Amino acid sequence: MCQPFAMAKAASDTLKLRRLLGEIPPTRFTIAGSTPLTTDRPGMRATRLDLLTGGSQPVRAFLTGPNGPWSHHPAVVYCHAHGARYDIGAGELISGRSALQSPPYGEALAQSGIVALCIDLPCFGERAGERESALSKALLWQGKTLFGAMLADLTGAIDLLQGIDGIDPERIGVMGMSMGATLAFWLGALEPRFKAIAHLCCCADLGTLVATGAHELHGHYMTVPGLLTAYRTGQIAGLAAPRPQLACVGLLDPLTPEPAVVRAFDDMRAAYRAANAPEAFTTEIDPASGHVETPEMRAAVLRFLENTLVLKPAKEFL
Repeated sequence: MCQPFAMAKAASDTLKLRRLLGEIPPTRFTIAGSTPLTTDRPGMRATRLDLLTGGSQPVRAFLTGPNGPWSHHPAVVYCHAHGARYDIGAGELISGRSALQSPPYGEALAQSGIVALCIDLPCFGERAGERESALSKALLWQGKTLFGAMLADLTGAIDLLQGIDGIDPERIGVMGMSMGATLAFWLGALEPRFKAIAHLCCCADLGTLVATGAHELHGHYMTVPGLLTAYRTGQIAGLAAPRPQLACVGLLDPLTPEPAVVRAFDDMRAAYRAANAPEAFTTEIDPASGHVETPEMRAAVLRFLENTLVLKPAKEFL
């Protein structure tokens, strides 16, 4: 595929995806307050950020990173999971969750020299007063989607992160598990500022899941009208090519059964081959694990982010 045609097609696909999502503009966050947190996590500093949207809605966020001053540090937007634990939200970055390895990613990333920002998404954390089913319906009746609203907030998060002192705006990635994984690879497709994309336990062809009934395990937030008539999951994730992308799955996970994973990964590999970057898409597949992060997945994610964000080619910082 010639480069100009490929770029034009990617731009067209991005516009089409935004229309399907309801064309919700990126959320504009301002920092209303910040509170340093006392933790027992060695090598990590953490801050609670109190954000306001353009509509003055309060949103909680956590910012983590290595102790000491930051200077041109790489960073990630961390997308939290669902798991029907509406109380956790952005706290996952600091405290983890049962499906993830220890230590929590805020500490693990800080030990690798990576700053991380996680915000409460709609219906989670301190925004849990909004019920997922009710908000999904309300937005759909307005021609919008809850998934689009989440992506709009996370796009606002990268805007916020790029403005924080000590962050290198050219070395920002995105990552997440489960719901966070789906958000991460969609963000990779929609937002070229993300230089690396890592996701765990949710990359599978949605059409295949529908055919087997496994889609019922997903929340209302993922309802995007007309999606399956336009794109397969792997085609969406493949729009990130040629930027590096890591997908981790367990084949005993009911959300990532082997047939659905094979279909998605085949589409993604095709996209990366078309972008002349087949080596930029990598996987960590465990045939014997379920909907959990394995030690091998944790190691793969940290190695991937270190290779793509920390150990990028040296340049002069003026």
